[in-house]
Amino acid sequence: MDRLAQTESVFALSNGHIGVRGNLDEGEPHGLPGTYLNSVYELRPLPYAEAGYGYPETGETLINITNSKIIRLLVDDEPLDVRFGRLDSHERVLDLRAGTLTRTMTWCSPAGPSIRMASTRLVSLTQRSIMAICYQLEPIDSEVQLVIQSELVANEPLPFLGTDPRTAAILESPLRALENLANSDRIVLVHETKGSGLRLAAAMSHEVETPGKKTVDVEAQDDIGRYTLATRLKPGERLQLVKYVAYGWSSHRSRPALHDQVAAALAGAELNGWDGLVAEQRAYLDEFWRGADVEVDGDPEVQQAVRFALFHILQAGARAERRVIPAKGLTGPGYDGHTFWDSETFVLPPLTYSVPDAAADALRWRYSTLPQALERAKYLGLKGAAFPWRTISGGECSGYWPAGTAAFHINADIADAVHRYLDATGDMEFAREVGVDLLVHTARLWRGLGHHDLDGMFRIHGVTGPDEYTAVVDNNVYTNLMAQKNLRAAAQLVLSLPDEADRLEVSPEEAASWRDAADKMHIPFDERLGVHPQNDGFTDGAPWDFRRTPGEHYPLLLHYPYFDLYRKQVVKQADLVLAMHLCGEAFTAEEKERNFCYYEAMTVRDSSLSAQTQAVMAAEVGYLDLAHEYLTETSLMDLRDLEHNTRDGLHLASLAGAWNALVAGFGGLRRRGGRLSFTPQIPETLVRLEFRLRYRGSLIKVTVTSQEAVYELVEGPPQKIFHHGEDHVLRDTLTRPIPKRTPTLPRPDQPAGRNPLGRLLQVPERYRTQSR
Repeated sequence: MDRLAQTESVFALSNGHIGVRGNLDEGEPHGLPGTYLNSVYELRPLPYAEAGYGYPETGETLINITNSKIIRLLVDDEPLDVRFGRLDSHERVLDLRAGTLTRTMTWCSPAGPSIRMASTRLVSLTQRSIMAICYQLEPIDSEVQLVIQSELVANEPLPFLGTDPRTAAILESPLRALENLANSDRIVLVHETKGSGLRLAAAMSHEVETPGKKTVDVEAQDDIGRYTLATRLKPGERLQLVKYVAYGWSSHRSRPALHDQVAAALAGAELNGWDGLVAEQRAYLDEFWRGADVEVDGDPEVQQAVRFALFHILQAGARAERRVIPAKGLTGPGYDGHTFWDSETFVLPPLTYSVPDAAADALRWRYSTLPQALERAKYLGLKGAAFPWRTISGGECSGYWPAGTAAFHINADIADAVHRYLDATGDMEFAREVGVDLLVHTARLWRGLGHHDLDGMFRIHGVTGPDEYTAVVDNNVYTNLMAQKNLRAAAQLVLSLPDEADRLEVSPEEAASWRDAADKMHIPFDERLGVHPQNDGFTDGAPWDFRRTPGEHYPLLLHYPYFDLYRKQVVKQADLVLAMHLCGEAFTAEEKERNFCYYEAMTVRDSSLSAQTQAVMAAEVGYLDLAHEYLTETSLMDLRDLEHNTRDGLHLASLAGAWNALVAGFGGLRRRGGRLSFTPQIPETLVRLEFRLRYRGSLIKVTVTSQEAVYELVEGPPQKIFHHGEDHVLRDTLTRPIPKRTPTLPRPDQPAGRNPLGRLLQVPERYRTQSR
C-alpha cells in the first residue's frame, strides 16, 4: 500500500487528450485519484510579498475532472476492498504492445464467498475521446449475489500533497454543474470550470453479458452518475460488463454541442465494440513499435525501462493534437500540469524520429500561443516573442523571475525543435505555416535582448540557463550557443522562403543582422583552467562544500537559500554539458573532455533532467561505463521512484532520457549538414544495441556491437549519413567498423555522495512491473 500512489502513475493510460491514473477499479484504497483532459485547467492567483513589473498575476492548474474509472462491487452485500477479507492473488500488467492495463485478482469476502475478477482498461489511441473498461466476474466456490455500481464522479476530494514546490496546488471543487442526464442507454454530465470558463462533458454507456436474471437502475445528479446492475451467479458462470466512456471539452462550444459530441463519440465506440477497440489499439501500437523500438542486449532492466519510456512518450503526444505536452504528461498533477522547455528539448527528439506528426502537433500548439508570446515580449519591452517558462494555455505561470522569465533559453529550445523537425521531415508546408513564424520571432527576441560591445562581440546579459542554481547571469554559454543556432536557422529559412519573409516584413538588413549577431556571439572561455565557464565569472565563484552537505539535504533548493546557491560553484543539472550535446560543433574534442570532467565534480543532479545529458556526453568523450550508470539512473527514475515523487506523475523528460542516452549517447546520433551523423560505441557491459529512426520518408535500423555498426534501410529512399565522420549513402545495408575512443583524463568524480545511482541499483528477479 505504501507504493500505491507510485504505481498509479506507472500504470497510467493516456492518448495525449485523455489521461487516467492507474487507480483501482473500485476507487478505494487510492493514493491520488486522477483523470485529466489535456489543457483543462483552473485559474488561481499568484500572490507576492512584493510584486514587480512583469510578474504574472494568475497561474493555471491542471484539474482532476470527471472520474469514470470507478466500478464498485458488492459480493453478498460486502463491498470489494482489498484491505478487508482475504486477497489470494492480485496482479496488474501494463501491456506495452496491446496498450492496455489488465488487473486480475481472487478475493475472499469477509462473509465467506470467493470471486475471481479481471478488468482490462484502455484509453484509445485511435478514437481520441474514448476510454473503455472490460470488467469480468466469476464466483469460485458458491452462488453469490453481485451488485455492480459503475459511476461518473465530479469534484471528488483529493489528498493533501505536501509543501514541495514541485507538486500541484489543490483546488477544491473546481467544477460547476451545467447538466446531468440519465436514461436506459447512457449517462451524461456536463460541467464548467468556475474561473477559466472551460466546459467539459463526460458520458458513459454499458454492454452486459450475464447468464441469469438482472436488474438495472440508472441515475444522475449534478456531480455523480451511477449505473447499478444486480444479478446472481453460480460457480462456472461469468458476468462481463463493458463500460464505454467519452470525454470532450471546449472553451468556445456550447453545452448542447458538447453533449452531442460525447454522445456521438460513444456511438462510434459502441459500433466498434470492445473487441474492435482492442484490435485497433494493437494495430496502432504494432506500427509504432515497428518504427520506434529500441533493443538492448546485456541489461534487461534498461531494456524494459526504455520500452516503458517510449510507450509513455507516445501516450503523451499521440493524440494531443495541438495541445500541450506537460512535464508529467497526463499521469499526475505534478508541476500543476505545466509544460516547460523539457518538452522541446528532451521529449520531442524521440517523437520526431518515431511519430513525427505528433512532434509537429506539439509545435503547432506552441505556434497557437504565439500571439501571447508576442504580447509578453512587448510587455517586457522586447521585440519578437517571449514564450513562457511554464504554462498550460500559453500565459506565463512562473511567479519566480530568476528561474522563470529570466530563462529566455526556452525560446531557442523551441526554435531548435522546429529546426530538428524540419531537418527530419523536409516538411515545407509546416515550414511556411508554422516554422518560419516561430524562428523569425524568436530570432527577433535574441537580436533585441542581446547587444554588441565596443569590440563588436554580441553579448546576452541577465539570463538564466538550464542550471537553476546559477541565475540571472551574463553570457550563459548554453543560452548564447542556442541563440546562435536560432539566429542562423531563421536567417537560412527566410532566405529559402522569400514570400514568407515578405509577409513577416523581414528585410535583408534584418536577416543580415541575425547572421552578424550569430557570428559575433561571445562564448566565454577560461584560459587558466582550459574550460568554458558556464557563464561570465562562473569559474571565479567559491566552490560548494559538498563534504559538509548531508545526504538528506538534497535537493539543495529545499534546504538552502537561493542567494547561497547562486554565488557558489554548484550545478543543479547539466548546463554547459547540455550545450556540448546540442551545440557540439562549437567545441573541440579536447574541450569537451575537459569541460565534462570539470562540471562532473559540481553537478548534483537535483533535477531528473540531468542524468540523461551526462550519459550522452560521458559516452561521447569515452567514459562508457559512467554513461551506462547514468543511463540506468534516468531509465529507472520512475520505475524505482528515485526522486521519491513519482506519486505526482511520471517524469516524462527523464523517461525520454532513456532513448536519448541510448540513441544520442551510445548510438552517437547528431544532425550534421542536413543528414544524420552517428558515432556509435557501446560499453563492455552491453552486448548489442539496436534502434530505429524515421527520417525524411525512410525507416533506418541501426545495430551496434562492440566491433561494428550495421545500418539498414528498411524502407524509403536512400539517405546520406555519416559514420564516425565518414560520408556514406545508405541504399540497403552498410557495415562499418567502430574505432575505439579512449579518454585522456581519468574518469571524473562526482560531488561527495552524488555518484550516479546506476551501479547501486540491484536488478530484480522479475522485470515485469507489477503490484501484489
